Order: sequence, then C-alpha cells, then structure tokens
Amino acid sequence: MASELVSELKDLLIEGLHLEDVEPDDIGLDEPLFGDGLGLDSIDALEIAVLLDRKYGVRITSGDDKNPEIFASISSLANFVAENRSK
Repeated sequence: MASELVSELKDLLIEGLHLEDVEPDDIGLDEPLFGDGLGLDSIDALEIAVLLDRKYGVRITSGDDKNPEIFASISSLANFVAENRSK
C-alpha cells in the first residue's frame, strides 16, 4: 500500500466528510473508522463510497458482505482502492 494513497484518502475523508478538528496525523493506519475509532456512521460510509467512486472509479455497493472489512480502517480502505481503482 502506497503512503501517497493513504495520505490522499485521509485528506479525502477529512474534506469530503467535513471532519472539523481532525488532522491527517489523527487518523491511525489501523484505527477503526467507525464507532469508537474515528466515530463515523453509516451515512458517512455512503458518502465515502460516493467520494471513492468519483475520485478513483471504485464501486462499493451497500449490502456487500465485504464492506465491514473494506471500511475497517484507513489501511484496509487504501488496500481496497489500490486493488480496484480504475482512475
């Protein structure tokens, strides 16, 4: 996983989800994105899916059994994008 992609994803989440008072360094590689980690919710997951589709051409469908794994952390999200991007 390229650190450049991780940095891009952190910036994309912060800007796209309007996360105030969150800096890229605040998001740990393996920190959970949802719940007790970054504190995102299901609406944020939908917004992330739209952002990833627009920027990287990555399609994530709701109800996919792999979604909990894909959205587990910034690291798992970056791995998924790297393997599935079309842009």
